[in-house]
Amino acid sequence: MYSLKEFIQNVVGIQSEKVPSDELFCNETNIELTFLTNQMQETLDSYSYTLVDQGWLNLVYNGQELTLQPGDLYIYSPGFQVTILSGSKDYHAFCLIANEQITLETPVIWNIIRTAYYPISELGQPVIHLNKAQAEKLRRRMQEIIEYQTFNHHFLKESLRTLYTLFVLDLRDIMVLTIGETQSSERTTELFIGFIHLLPRHFIEHHDIGFYANHLHITSTHLSRIVRQVSGRTVIDYINQMLLMEASWLLQTTELSLAAISERLNFADQSSFGKFFTRMKGISPKAYGAKKSLIK
Repeated sequence: MYSLKEFIQNVVGIQSEKVPSDELFCNETNIELTFLTNQMQETLDSYSYTLVDQGWLNLVYNGQELTLQPGDLYIYSPGFQVTILSGSKDYHAFCLIANEQITLETPVIWNIIRTAYYPISELGQPVIHLNKAQAEKLRRRMQEIIEYQTFNHHFLKESLRTLYTLFVLDLRDIMVLTIGETQSSERTTELFIGFIHLLPRHFIEHHDIGFYANHLHITSTHLSRIVRQVSGRTVIDYINQMLLMEASWLLQTTELSLAAISERLNFADQSSFGKFFTRMKGISPKAYGAKKSLIK
């Protein structure tokens, strides 16, 4: 999968040596940049928070069509399929992207996980409609991160992590005030985080729910219930989407044959892989591989 650093280089256009952090990045975005972002997001293992302050954006999120307006905060969690359909010429937003590593290593991970998935599980969509004061509060946090990215700071990594923590806690506070407190127990959240920790390390070798449930010392039924409760998705959804992200990346950036990719991703054969990819992506792997990405 693409790293956040590669994303910043190829979409935002910042030279490698000038990329402020390979963990966290915040910038202002317009409609042109947003369409470029969409080309790589499906293979970028990161969380993102987009705050719209002008214009509108129409997209399909996990099969659901959404229109973002000023004051909307759109939260993207790794593994969901997103397609940008259209947007106004005056579209403008602030976008904060945090890779999965910093998210899972941040001390307030419990709050980050609840913040990222709560709108989906409770509202059925990844969008929160903010009032003017709430939007301004989060915008100031994002602008502060943008400002810090330009500093020659001896402790830039630690500073950005701290600002990310403050952003998440501010957002969590807004959610509690506007949506209400989540009903998920701390134990439920811990088990979900455990699953999210295991998935990137084992999804290639293990496509079955049982493996992850056994590692967490719970039943497959219990794990399925927890994942759906927290995220609104199934375990198989997560596994399949990780496989699709990795397959897309391999098709875009390597010259591996379909047979080699099938074997690398632990499919029974090339035919099984082809059917899986076409069903998930709506295009055959051969046709998709013919369209190379931004990264050469």
